[in-house]
Amino acid sequence: MKEKVLSHSLRLMFASGLGLGLSIMAGSSHAQDTSVPMQRVEVTGSSIKRINQETALPVQTLSRADIEKSGATNVESLIAALPSMQGFSTANQTINGGGGGLQTASIHNIGAAYTLVLLNGHRLASYGAGSTVNLASIPLSAVERVEILTDGASTLYGSDAIAGVVNFILRKNQTDAAVDFSYTQPQESGGKSYRVGVSKGFGDLDKDGYNILLSYSHDEQSMLNANQRSFADTGVRRFSANGKNYATWFLSDNSSPSIAQLNFKNGADPILFSPNYLKDKSCGPNTFQVENRCRYDYASTVQLIPESKRDSLFSSLNYKLNSDNTIFSEAVVSKFKQTGRYAAAAQPLSLGLDSPLFAKYVTPYLAGLGVNPADLDSARMRLRISDAGGRNTAYTTEAQHLVLGTEGNAFGFDYNLSYTHSISKRSRDFAGGFLSKDKFYAIVDSGKYDPFAPAGSSAAILAPAVLHENWSSSKSTLDVLSLRGSRELFAIGSGKSQLGLGVDFSKQRYDYFATSIGMGTNPLQPNYTDAPLGDSPGDLPIAATRKNWGSFAELLLPISKQFDVTAALRYDDYSAVTNTANFDEQGKPIASATQGNKADKLTYKLSAAYRAFDNLLLRASYGTGFKMASMSDITSPLTHSGNTGGTYPCPVKSPDPRAVNCMGSTQYDVLTGGNRLTGENGLKPEESKQASMGIRIEPTSSLSLGVDVWDVKMSNQIAQLPEAIVFGHPERYQNLFSTFYEPGQGGNILVGTLPSYNIANAHYRGIDWDHSFKTATPLGKLALNWTGTYMLMSDFDIPGSPTVHSVGRYDENNAVAFRVISKLVATLKTSDMFTHALTMNYRSGYHDASASVREVNANGNFGDFVTVKRDVASYTTFDWQTRAQVRKNLALTVGVRNLFNVNPPLSLKEGNGDQVGYDGRYTDALGRTFYMTGSYNF
Repeated sequence: MKEKVLSHSLRLMFASGLGLGLSIMAGSSHAQDTSVPMQRVEVTGSSIKRINQETALPVQTLSRADIEKSGATNVESLIAALPSMQGFSTANQTINGGGGGLQTASIHNIGAAYTLVLLNGHRLASYGAGSTVNLASIPLSAVERVEILTDGASTLYGSDAIAGVVNFILRKNQTDAAVDFSYTQPQESGGKSYRVGVSKGFGDLDKDGYNILLSYSHDEQSMLNANQRSFADTGVRRFSANGKNYATWFLSDNSSPSIAQLNFKNGADPILFSPNYLKDKSCGPNTFQVENRCRYDYASTVQLIPESKRDSLFSSLNYKLNSDNTIFSEAVVSKFKQTGRYAAAAQPLSLGLDSPLFAKYVTPYLAGLGVNPADLDSARMRLRISDAGGRNTAYTTEAQHLVLGTEGNAFGFDYNLSYTHSISKRSRDFAGGFLSKDKFYAIVDSGKYDPFAPAGSSAAILAPAVLHENWSSSKSTLDVLSLRGSRELFAIGSGKSQLGLGVDFSKQRYDYFATSIGMGTNPLQPNYTDAPLGDSPGDLPIAATRKNWGSFAELLLPISKQFDVTAALRYDDYSAVTNTANFDEQGKPIASATQGNKADKLTYKLSAAYRAFDNLLLRASYGTGFKMASMSDITSPLTHSGNTGGTYPCPVKSPDPRAVNCMGSTQYDVLTGGNRLTGENGLKPEESKQASMGIRIEPTSSLSLGVDVWDVKMSNQIAQLPEAIVFGHPERYQNLFSTFYEPGQGGNILVGTLPSYNIANAHYRGIDWDHSFKTATPLGKLALNWTGTYMLMSDFDIPGSPTVHSVGRYDENNAVAFRVISKLVATLKTSDMFTHALTMNYRSGYHDASASVREVNANGNFGDFVTVKRDVASYTTFDWQTRAQVRKNLALTVGVRNLFNVNPPLSLKEGNGDQVGYDGRYTDALGRTFYMTGSYNF
């Protein structure tokens, strides 16, 4: 039998006779001169102020120097480069609308929803109705350091901190003015970027009793198109595997100019051909000749990196009331806009056998194709509306974050009282390529638009139908009142015990609204009179609120000079969700309602540290965590979400009126949305158990070695009921089948609803390491730092479906959990002026997605389709940087990322939109990139 995490951890802890624990990160357990007084500070993951070197948690700190050494141009790229980060959202996922303009942090592949992001220790409003924060809202130029806790912290922060915490600490007490800039330029075309920041401080907090800081930054990222990189410029990419030659075959029969499809009365296979090819024996742009037709090469039309712009303003005020107490405020205002483009919309159209278009473009070629007109049943135009342009979606995130508070010492407590008001606004806009269905069909019916005309000849005709308007908008508001404090208690062992206490109250509100296209004249009563071609119809609005209060206690017991134990306990109480924009499944408004369940949760954490010697540290921790169902999990209206992946017999029996499109074994449309139920069928908190152990040893003052083992088990995870269960056992789920008006098809269709329940479990396990070495050389002072993560397990299980094993393979969720991610940084300081750094970034290879490709014979011609299983190669890049401290107040840095211009390895994956040939979530599409940064203080 498998040993439970708790019993396993306790057995190892007591068998060793030590309080084993997670190691601290580089330099955090160096021997210190105890004669030097050290300031006690609050460390991420604990409410007790203590000397930083005493922390019992695996907190990695990125200083300002580390940030500059990374060469990162924004917060998202800085966090994504850390080996402990996996499973986050990247900029390129916005290309096809899937990423939604969101960049996130995700520790150990557990997920962005389980990684808490803080700003100066305070929560931020989420990007949507959940807990995920858009890192694009945080200005890098204002960040002084970043603290990353790679251990669960629900007992201190409440929900969402199961995987850990990322805390961005902004600059403070700056007294001078500073200007900093960066500019990047890839060796090949496309993808350049720049950033400029200005800040000014007034007053020294210690000397003058106050400090005011103002900071502004602006940055821009230019787009990178697929046709600018050879590894991604076509869906037909030749490659070799297992000693044979193949080619990927990512092409579409919806093309531009249109492909004609002829359907026969006897049910024979349709004939597809391109009239323009039969006429000119050549194909137009972005198409690929296949027999008698020009298939659309959609991969050649997309972006690899979207363009973006960001403006950020940060200000802070600290004012000493007296020697013990300070009032403070901080405000962040930012606007981030990201626009991604993918392939033009596909739109099949009927083609009348007696129409002028049929007579002009089809009839002349029937004889050559061996087709008797009398045998034809119907014809269609397989169209790609390229003259409307690629589908461009613009996502704008506006963040407003205000914190007011006071901190200091009162009644023997180090305290912090704060109020946080945080807003995150998101808008999604059509920025080209999407068309109004009604206006498009009106143009087609008028005869002005010729789908068979050469690409580029009808842009002006289609322009009136192209959408340039808001599609949807949302606003997430978070208000938090928090009080926490810590103090020494009674003497015990080698010192005094310390107590941390805290209480907080929060209110979260989420508003969502989809605008007019497809929503009729009254957006609160959608009748779908129109719909956007190239996207789904509009969603119903949401106006939801939820309240929460929580309290915690943390006790540190120094049992002896070498051994201490920390215990923490937290209680949270969440209300149910109130949704004042409430609709039934048919889209009819009903009274405001309480949705979902109220819930309360008690979590705890135990950790211990043993310092056997000055150069040996052993630690361990065990704790529980939880995550509330997000408001979107509860309140999201049912929406059309595509088709089933498999084919199934009709799930309802005729003459049931729901059986409107049952035609034997086929695919069916599905609806997905929130679970608004209460009671036993409603959503409950997800739960976790975490255990960790580690060691740090420093045999010499120049060598530090640290290894950490961690394990996270999650239960009651919220997941969508699998289609195979609902459609495979329709007799059990008849209440989940209904009819749905689909505007694109212009009528009712049979759909299955796939709701979410607490039905999943997950298990994650791995090893983190952090080793450092420094020595003097004839060239200067050399420092090495090697960090990495080795994933042992990343499993996700839903009863009735096979367990998803993600480590080292492209899994069923179209993602990869890398076995090894590692970074080695060598820094050489040759003088007071020059510092050089060489960084090696490594990701292990993995089993690729199984894909259907075409064989390529010896003379280069394409053969049969075959299924290929192969491995994606490991990916290693090197970065170089030289920093010159020209003057005390002037520093310049030049560097090269991807020094050897290594292309991303081939991947046959089909997920992540229309980008093919490689996986942009895990690799660098820019190639060799030169950059320069500078800072000047005055």
